[in-house]
Amino acid sequence: MSARILVVDDDPMVAEVVARYLERDGHVVECVGDGAEALRRALSNPPDLMVLDLMLPKMDGLQVCRKLRERWPVPVIMLTALGEEMDRVVGLETGADDYVTKPFSPRELALRVQSVLRRARGAALPTGTGVLRDGDLTVDVGAHEVRFRDDEIMLTAREFDLLAHLMRNPRQAFSRSALLNQVWGWSFGDSSTVTVHVRRLREKIEPDPTVPRRIVTVWGVGYRYEPLVEP
Repeated sequence: MSARILVVDDDPMVAEVVARYLERDGHVVECVGDGAEALRRALSNPPDLMVLDLMLPKMDGLQVCRKLRERWPVPVIMLTALGEEMDRVVGLETGADDYVTKPFSPRELALRVQSVLRRARGAALPTGTGVLRDGDLTVDVGAHEVRFRDDEIMLTAREFDLLAHLMRNPRQAFSRSALLNQVWGWSFGDSSTVTVHVRRLREKIEPDPTVPRRIVTVWGVGYRYEPLVEP
């Protein structure tokens, strides 16, 4: 699964290491040292995936990700020294598909690139063509469409996968690591990824996201889908 990848980092040594590992996997890699140039290149010729540092000259990585996502659904992996939980949450809220902190394992980064590419190319889409219903919420898996109170709502690919997985397994509690494995296909990763996606889903499908009734928290475990309407 080769791809064209844009690596954006103002540290030439880091960019070179990342590029070398990705090229070993057969990818074509281009390296850029500042945010403004990265955005210009990505918009003029969108890559298959971007590995993006946050602290960049001319335009920071969050701005690059936000502006890029307004135009193209290019998968983004943030690679940064900002490792606090809030930094990760902000990065994921901005639209990043994954968040890797420095110092990092180049081999692990390469595996995460493969995982995000597989998902972006549809290899991990939910299978089947069924329709999942729970009162005023309908998920058409085949059409990849979600309706809430008769209105179509827009979900990212990961949000869709997560919602479909939970609805297919009503009243079953999942840990965050189990959801990372079963929905993302990752055997490693930051569980705050799941937390952020659950919060996004609640804002879109819950009558009151501050008091969730469908995707409920199971303290000490993770999350469970609680149908509002019994089948």
